Amino acid sequence: MTDMSRLALTRRTMLAASAATLLAPRAFAQSPAEVKVGLLVPLSGLYARPGAVMKMGADMAIDHINKAGGVKALGGAKLKLVVLDSGDTVEKAKNAAQRMVAQETDLVAASGAYLSSFTLAATEVTERAQLPMLTLSYSDLITDRGFKYVFQTSATAASQARQALPLLMKLAQSASGKMPKTVAIITDNTGASVASAKPMREGLLKEVGLDLVMDETFTPPLSDATPLVQKVRAAKPDLLFFLPTVISDAKLVLEKMNEFGLSQGRIPTISFGIAIAEPDILQTINPTLLQGVITCVGSWATKGHEALIAELKSRYNEPWMTQNAISTYGDMWLIKDALEKAGKADKVAVADALRSMDGGPSKYYPGGILKFDDKGRRVDAEMTVVQWQNGIPVTVFPQKLAVAEPFWPKR
Repeated sequence: MTDMSRLALTRRTMLAASAATLLAPRAFAQSPAEVKVGLLVPLSGLYARPGAVMKMGADMAIDHINKAGGVKALGGAKLKLVVLDSGDTVEKAKNAAQRMVAQETDLVAASGAYLSSFTLAATEVTERAQLPMLTLSYSDLITDRGFKYVFQTSATAASQARQALPLLMKLAQSASGKMPKTVAIITDNTGASVASAKPMREGLLKEVGLDLVMDETFTPPLSDATPLVQKVRAAKPDLLFFLPTVISDAKLVLEKMNEFGLSQGRIPTISFGIAIAEPDILQTINPTLLQGVITCVGSWATKGHEALIAELKSRYNEPWMTQNAISTYGDMWLIKDALEKAGKADKVAVADALRSMDGGPSKYYPGGILKFDDKGRRVDAEMTVVQWQNGIPVTVFPQKLAVAEPFWPKR
C-alpha cells in the first residue's frame, strides 16, 4: 500500500469515527431512556381517596407497560409517572396544572383531574401548553370549548343520561309491572352532577314520561341531610335521582332516608358517578341500606378484567375496581399506543397521534372504539350501569359486560 493510500484510508477511518460520534447523541435523543407521563389528581383534602385510587390504576399500567418492553417505537423506552396533587378546590387544581406545565416541560401527555370542575380549570392550562390531557370527567363543557389537546374517554354526562333513562324505565316496568310517573332530583353543584341533571331538567324527563316533583341542589360537603330528605318524603316520588360526588354526602342522605323509612327500595334510588359505589362507603354504612341502589358511571372493571381486579386487590387491598382505577389504567395504555404511533417523545406528536387514532374496540372503557371525534370525545362511548347487590356493586349493563342481572327494588 502506498503512503497516499494509507493516508486516504486513515482519513476515511477518522471521518467514519467522527460521523459515528455525531450520530450517537441524535440516536439517543430519538430513543430516550424514559418518557414522562403526568397524572393530575386530588391526593389531599375532600377527594383524596378517589385520587389515590386513580394513582393505583396508573401505577399498575406503568408497571405492566414497562415489563412488556416499554415503548417499542422508542427503542424500549420506559414510561415514568409524574404525579401532581390537584387538591380539593378548582383554584388548587388550576395551580397544580400550572406547576405541571412549568416544571415538567418534557411531559408527553397527562391524565386527570377527577372532578369535572377541576378538569375544566386544569385543561385551560394544559391546552395553552399544547399538552394532551386524557380525562374520565363527564361534563360536556370539557369538550365543547373547541380545544385540540383534550381527550374525553368516558361518555359525556348528557350522553350518559340519554343512554340511562330509557334503560331504567324499561327495567322499572319489567320488574314492577308499571312505569314510574314522578321523580325527584338531589344533586350537588359540581360540574359532572350539574351536567348530568341538565338534560333531564331540559326535557329528557318529559320525553320518558316522568314528572319532576322535587329538585334540590347543594354544595358539598353536607352537614345535615334532614331538610333534603324531608322534601323527598313530602314529594313521594316514584324514583329519586341522587347525584353526589363525596362519599360522606352519599352516606348522610342514604342514612337519613333509612331513618325516615324511605330506603331499601321504598323509593328506588339512581345515581350518576362513583361516590355511591366507592368501597369506603361500607366503612360507615350498613350494606343493606345500599341494596338495589343503581349508579351510572363512565367505566367499571367488568367481564374480561378479572386479572386486573385480582391484582388491585392483592397490591392495594381494593375489593373491586372502580372507574377511577380502570379508566386511568386505560389512559396510560392509550398514551403508550399514541407514542408508538407518533414514533417520538413529543407532546404535539402524541396529540396528533391521538387525534388520528383508530384502534378498534376499547379494552378498558365501555363500548365504542379507541377513536376520537373532532371535539376530542371517544366515538360511540357507552356508560356502565352498576347496582348494589348483596353488599357489592356489580355491572348490570351493557349486557355483554354484565356480571349479574339487574333488578328493580320492590316498594
